[in-house]
Amino acid sequence: MMAGIRGRNTRPELMLRRALHAAGFRFRLHRKDLPGKPDIVMPGRSVVIFVHGCFWHRHAGCRLTTTPATRPEFWAAKFEGNVARDARTKSLLLAEGWRVAIVWECALQRGRSAETQRALEDWLRGQEPEFETAPD
Repeated sequence: MMAGIRGRNTRPELMLRRALHAAGFRFRLHRKDLPGKPDIVMPGRSVVIFVHGCFWHRHAGCRLTTTPATRPEFWAAKFEGNVARDARTKSLLLAEGWRVAIVWECALQRGRSAETQRALEDWLRGQEPEFETAPD
């Protein structure tokens, strides 16, 4: 089952990329020379965007952040590692002068995607160093 889980070109990521492109934003994908290999990179704006799955990256307060009942020690260690890596990556990118956006999977679901896209577009046109969507 784990073999079917993709790290790139996920449905939420493709949805966001289509919306950004339609709004006139141009970007690069998965730059390997940057910490964390961001999903979307806009070098001219010094912006990186991560599209995080709520389950894997542990979106606090989200209904999609569940924990499997089997092997709880394994899952706890796995999730703690993911969260620590995400925090480390974000700190490194901010220290290098990048603006960092975290768009959570739940924010791109039905009923919230247009609102999320507008908020992200406003942030892209501004100067704030960080952006993160709220839990559903």
